[in-house]
Amino acid sequence: MTRFASLILIMIFLITGACSSRKSRLDKRHMIPEKEMVSLMTDFQIADGLLILPKITSWTSSLDSITTYIQIIEKHGYTKEIFDKTMKYYFYHDPKKLNKIYDQVLGILSEMESRIIKESATLTSPLTNQWPGKEYYLFPSSSGSDSTMFDMALYRTGLYTLSFSVTLYPDDQSVNPKPSVFLTSPDSINTGKRQYLKSIYYLKDGLSHNYSLTFTIPEKKPRNVRGWLFDFDNLTVDFEKHIKIENISITFGSQKL
Repeated sequence: MTRFASLILIMIFLITGACSSRKSRLDKRHMIPEKEMVSLMTDFQIADGLLILPKITSWTSSLDSITTYIQIIEKHGYTKEIFDKTMKYYFYHDPKKLNKIYDQVLGILSEMESRIIKESATLTSPLTNQWPGKEYYLFPSSSGSDSTMFDMALYRTGLYTLSFSVTLYPDDQSVNPKPSVFLTSPDSINTGKRQYLKSIYYLKDGLSHNYSLTFTIPEKKPRNVRGWLFDFDNLTVDFEKHIKIENISITFGSQKL
């Protein structure tokens, strides 16, 4: 928006060649509709901002601002001559409407700026916890279910941490109780190669202990993280279980997902 005044000056130069006299007969025939003018001039301003960026400038070194604006006009399905006539009409006959158009353009740009700021803040601020399983697990379970299996698709590149607290009671009969967690490709969850995370073993003392597992999602390689928060080496599942798992979360870097 800081270069809006320069944009107006450039547009004045655009129409100068088409203006023979202020007394020339002008009417609304063959003019660009107001709604289209707002859209077109919004694109002018966006292009004006992009052209000051060094990388964009290096890509478009052969273009100047006026050439760029003419290309935008043609992209909207109009010619420079029609645009000149439209601007000429507003300058001479309806400057208040031209101000209204500028106000609409500024409003759209302001809304776009606010949305971009909001989206940028979302990327850098803590996200809500997206742990896909239950809030907590308690065995023996009143529901009769004793599965702690989970499956979660992750697309964001970077370091993740799975954190939880476990209370394993002395009367629990599990052998080598531990979490079993692995990564696999989303398109081959059941048949693809599994990358297991390093095992940790739970302390069976009836006290709450905090545990965590870390892993990395490579760039442009989404993964599913799957597994069980309570796994064991018993040959059967028919044994007494007495465990509580709670405070479960997935975190990205230092941000909670």
